[in-house]
Amino acid sequence: MADTAIFDVDGTLVDTNYHHALAWSRAFRRYGINRPMWRIHRGIGMGGDMFVPEIAGRDIEQAHGDDLRKAWEEEFDQLIGEIQPFEGAHELLAEVKERGFRLVLASSGKTEHVEAFLDLVGGTSLADAWTTADDVAKSKPEPDLVATALAKVKGASGIMVGDSIFDAQAAAKLNIPVIGVRTGGFSVGELHEAGVLQVFDSLVAFRRALDGTPLARASG
Repeated sequence: MADTAIFDVDGTLVDTNYHHALAWSRAFRRYGINRPMWRIHRGIGMGGDMFVPEIAGRDIEQAHGDDLRKAWEEEFDQLIGEIQPFEGAHELLAEVKERGFRLVLASSGKTEHVEAFLDLVGGTSLADAWTTADDVAKSKPEPDLVATALAKVKGASGIMVGDSIFDAQAAAKLNIPVIGVRTGGFSVGELHEAGVLQVFDSLVAFRRALDGTPLARASG
């Protein structure tokens, strides 16, 4: 039994993953670096500190890492006005909170981006806490973000909800179970292989099935 629900934000509550991929593609091209969009998409869910060496290589990270992350931010800022919440995001968060869980919205994104996304899902009125890039030293798939989220509310045990294999990898390092949604573009098989307990096609489907998940009722 868990007392804390930790929700990933990007790609789980708000439909950002393809905007991120496009912004990274444009950032890479500024430096003459060409990576196919499908390959870029496969890394979305990692933080920028992990993303650049994974997708472009360590040599590129050493030569241009910080500049690429700045370029990505500039490109993403031009797209942020197009981003929408996933259907049922606010309602799912409200029901999980109503079922007795501490609620943490976990992101390693820029503070201004996280605040915009929380506004989209009405998260500030529901969440007990949230995180941003300022709260963590290393991003997913390292476990810093998940540990910080749990600590913010003094939770004893947590359940994480995410859209990527990187959410699962981060949570697994702390033995925290993960429920997945396919909104990040990963297959059911990939998510299960990464350790996700249950996978739903949408937040609406997840909410309808809450009674059959670890988020049915909080401990305590």
